[in-house]
Amino acid sequence: MLFDLPAICQAYFPIPQAICGEAERSFEKEKIRMSEYQDQNFLEFVVKSLVDHPDDVRVDRKVDERGVLLTLHVNSQDMGQVVGRQGMTAKSIRALLRIVGIKTNARVNLKIEEPEGGRRYGESQENHETSEAPQSAE
Repeated sequence: MLFDLPAICQAYFPIPQAICGEAERSFEKEKIRMSEYQDQNFLEFVVKSLVDHPDDVRVDRKVDERGVLLTLHVNSQDMGQVVGRQGMTAKSIRALLRIVGIKTNARVNLKIEEPEGGRRYGESQENHETSEAPQSAE
């Protein structure tokens, strides 16, 4: 919902038009800035809704010749919730980001940063097998 800021200024505040015009320009700049980072705000909202530690969610935004790269950082305990079974949650988030990118004429890519202390399936499996292997008593 957009307001006619100069008309509101003149109706309620008896101040010069130049000041109202300045307020309108700053409002337009803020609106452009919010639409510019719409993809980043959307990703933060979705991921914070999914995870158990929403305070640890951080999204970095980088723009280059290929488009927009959003790098997602989450708590190591929340990686499973963000990726999902067979990566289906991550694929769904990427699909939604593509739609947001289409709205703003930008190609949006998502990179999920693996946190420190995170485990991969193969690594935990190998460690589990070697720790339970029977030891010979020779």
